Amino acid sequence: MKGFLVGSIRSGSGKTTLTLGLMRAFARRGASVAPLKCGPDYIDPAFHAIAAGRSGSNLDSWAMTPAQVETLAARTTGAADLVIAEGLMGLFDGVGSVPGRTGSSADIAAALGLPVLFIHDVSGQSSSVAAVALGVKLLDPRLTLMGVVLNRVGSERHRRLATEAVEALGIAVLGALPRQDSIALPERHLGLVQAGEIAGIEQRIDAMADLVAAHVDLDRIAAAADGRTLPDAGDSALAPPGQRIALARDAAFSFTYPHVLAGWRAAGAEILPFSPLADEAPDPSADCCWLPGGYPELHAGRIAAADRFLNGLRAFATTRPVHGECGGYMVLGTGLEDAEGTRHAMAGLLGLQSSYARRKLHLGYRKARLAGATSFGPDGATFTGHEFHYASTLDRGGDAPFALVADAHGKSESPDGSRRGQVTGSFFHLIARVDPA
Repeated sequence: MKGFLVGSIRSGSGKTTLTLGLMRAFARRGASVAPLKCGPDYIDPAFHAIAAGRSGSNLDSWAMTPAQVETLAARTTGAADLVIAEGLMGLFDGVGSVPGRTGSSADIAAALGLPVLFIHDVSGQSSSVAAVALGVKLLDPRLTLMGVVLNRVGSERHRRLATEAVEALGIAVLGALPRQDSIALPERHLGLVQAGEIAGIEQRIDAMADLVAAHVDLDRIAAAADGRTLPDAGDSALAPPGQRIALARDAAFSFTYPHVLAGWRAAGAEILPFSPLADEAPDPSADCCWLPGGYPELHAGRIAAADRFLNGLRAFATTRPVHGECGGYMVLGTGLEDAEGTRHAMAGLLGLQSSYARRKLHLGYRKARLAGATSFGPDGATFTGHEFHYASTLDRGGDAPFALVADAHGKSESPDGSRRGQVTGSFFHLIARVDPA
């Protein structure tokens, strides 16, 4: 495996622009590029798939075991000429104190032997970037710094001053991107607007590739790529909940991790997509139904009026398992308040009443033990997941909990989610099953 990881000191430094530009630029050269994303982000991988021309995976050193990380990386990058991984937040940002298991991008680079291509926003500074680059080089002895890309460079003099300061330390400057706000991707409350919703997304990524190809030394980056041979000896991170899985998939239900779907297919499961926004019901031949997260709060009126979908879902749930994550969980409840405070009736399969009008940020890793047997596993089976939403719970109803959940910071377990018969739901997105040895 040959590749590198794009990292920065903080969010907003230009990782995504550089990553997408590099993926498309190398793909244009005829390279087979395998994309990877560090952490629990479920939006960036869709952009990666467009830029690289092939699907990737999320890798997470907190939520996955080392064997799961290696196996997913091996299966995702097989036969690729070049692996490009995008970090999350700052390169060293993570949780907990277990070495190699903090969820940081640095953990993934170290686990896979990937050198780090460090991008730094030099707005408001010039020679001081050298102090940051030196800190990145020295802070974690597991890592190799392949070089620096300067971002938002204001002038040739600005570029020269920053470059000379960094290279005086023996650290290569492999590119300098000028300020270019016109290629920025649009955002909303949970991050980037989804790739499938952006008009002209191919042209936008081409513009990023043009910028990167003109201002970054692709040949030196390719020559410095490195990695290690990875074993493919583990199981998929999350076993399928059935062999024929009806999967809600449209602009309201789109937050699915690529590694989860790939693992299900590798285990022989068949994915049967349907669109609630198009008023489609789950396939009656399926043996379970999955409503992923997304943006139901932006489409609540259409969902409430989708009688074929809601009635079909209710009928399906009388005989087979149904699970909802985050937005899907909200739709399984009795009602959802939109941003204006208007209540929309949902499926009523669980007692949850939620509100997007009363916004409150919920963010972080979750470790969950099932509070009863489900299609995911037996009572007590342990999973990791991630929660990120702004909805408030007005009422959970009288349903039993789906799981006993703790966070990554030592908070004790507490009941979470809902379970009624074969219908389950939670605000956290499942990432991997990690039962204790």
